[in-house]
Amino acid sequence: MTKLAFLERLQQANPILGDGAMGTLLHQYGVPISTCFDELNLTHPEQVERVHREYLDAGAELIETNTFGANRYKLGKHGLEGKVVEINRAGVELAKHMIETSGKDAYLAGSVGPLGMRMKPMGRVKPEEARAAFGVQIKELAEAGVDLILMETFSDQKELLEALAAAREAAPDLPVVCHMTYGADDRTLLGDLPGQVARELYEAGADVIGVNCGGGPQQLSRILQAMRQAVPEAIVSAMPNAGFPQSVGERMMYPATEEYFAEYALTFKAIGAKMIGGCCGTTPAHIKAMRRALDNPALPLPQIQVYEPHFDDSLSVPERPTELARKLAERKFVITVEMAPLRSFVPQKLLAAAQLLQEAGADMVDVADSPTARMRMSPWALCHFIQTRVQMETVLHFPTRGRNMLRVQGDLLAAHAMGLRNLFVVMGDPTKIGDYPEAMDTFDVAPSALIGIIKHKMNTGTDQAGNSIGQPTSFTVGCALNMFADDLDREINTLIKKLENGADFALGQAVFEPHRIEAFHKRYREITGEDFKLPVLMGLMPMYSLKHARFLHNEIPGISIPDALMERMDRAGENAANEGVKIAQELLHDMRGMVQGAYIIPAFGKYELVADVIDSVVVR
Repeated sequence: MTKLAFLERLQQANPILGDGAMGTLLHQYGVPISTCFDELNLTHPEQVERVHREYLDAGAELIETNTFGANRYKLGKHGLEGKVVEINRAGVELAKHMIETSGKDAYLAGSVGPLGMRMKPMGRVKPEEARAAFGVQIKELAEAGVDLILMETFSDQKELLEALAAAREAAPDLPVVCHMTYGADDRTLLGDLPGQVARELYEAGADVIGVNCGGGPQQLSRILQAMRQAVPEAIVSAMPNAGFPQSVGERMMYPATEEYFAEYALTFKAIGAKMIGGCCGTTPAHIKAMRRALDNPALPLPQIQVYEPHFDDSLSVPERPTELARKLAERKFVITVEMAPLRSFVPQKLLAAAQLLQEAGADMVDVADSPTARMRMSPWALCHFIQTRVQMETVLHFPTRGRNMLRVQGDLLAAHAMGLRNLFVVMGDPTKIGDYPEAMDTFDVAPSALIGIIKHKMNTGTDQAGNSIGQPTSFTVGCALNMFADDLDREINTLIKKLENGADFALGQAVFEPHRIEAFHKRYREITGEDFKLPVLMGLMPMYSLKHARFLHNEIPGISIPDALMERMDRAGENAANEGVKIAQELLHDMRGMVQGAYIIPAFGKYELVADVIDSVVVR
């Protein structure tokens, strides 16, 4: 039976299942990572054939030629620029031979990767030079007999568009699949969003658009949904890595299991993918598991959020929500811990503390900005270190005091560029109480107004003056709240302004009398006629000594510690720190049904006490 043409096969219900990683298997077979894998088509063809055979035996319906880097620029780095024709033709012949001997009607994709050198204006390669280089490779792949051209792992959209144009000139009758790769922020290396990329590739005439490499199945499923949202009529595909690589000894190991990939094969099918497979770290075992899942009619497809067609400017396609935003939306109890930067440029101790808190079960870390007006390392730097080195989300404290509107907005753009998208907007401590009492203390905007600028201006793509900022930001914004204020009416009226301006959550003043939360809710209903619904992460301060308890009670505005708790700290004597942990655990337990999270504020860097508090509530 003659196999269907590739584009016809894409119209069937079950997706085409491609192969997995080539380089991963070659490296496992003992090929050094510094080797030019494409040259193996000439020097060690039996190793390339072995990879193809294993993927075909695993159930792949499409295999790729071992020509990902077989363009003159990449081959030139190995002194092989004169063998472009020979290597590409050999790559096709090896794969065709394995398909023929397997007895399977598999499709053969000519693999085309980026040049390995950036195009102008970011690099030295002119667009016409890039198109010519791609044209030479694609022409050889087409003449040697591939069924389609698969362009993959491109990080520069403009380079991919040049490759697509070269394919239309060199092989006008062949279908072309165009895959981009994305970073951990779901953007390309040059900052483009999936929706924008999808639309431009579709309009340029790509037969299939999709995503490969970069991250694991979960991330690529998000990206694929964004592409479907932007261009619902497009044919889409996905080939994820086996998770994010981890260095073990001298090897890079990928954590995603075969069973995990099988589950996501069904997820990608449910999203609408017509071609799926694997990239770095995937093996024949992953492909075999995906084959079983796709061929099992008893396995139900997962429920996927259905996107409405979106025809506005693709720049307005939003980024994925932060973990904080997602957990708040799902009404999960969130635990965050405040961390104060040090008077130093050395972050290692705080990174170790963040690791401790993460292992204890904290969801994220709040990083204060110059607490008590003392000079400290920039909170942006510490947030960035924690997110990139500990892989733990942060909340950046953003005081308005001491900033004019120019600096406020510039700082916000910088924070977003660094991946810091959770903000706690607050007035900040007056400089007169800190290290530099003569320092400037003026400000252009109050916290409630800044919340409105972030939510209604920057998150829709403009600055405060209405000028475009290119792409909308996606900040989740918190405000301050004291549910135990002496003047509740004033506190609630201020809060109403913050709510009107779009506050997403609140960080509350430290609680020592949880029953007083009900009094706030009652008064809020009396004033507004509505129930209070804003998610609150209630403050919690573990006491570590009687002296500390007295200090909080007598010197920190808004904090009142009941006599019963003070007496417990007194009786504990040398065990006061342990008693403080017990009290904090009890308070945390008592307030869980009244608020949506805890905002734990350690005293003087005693993060180990915080870890003990968290241990009592985290289900492992």
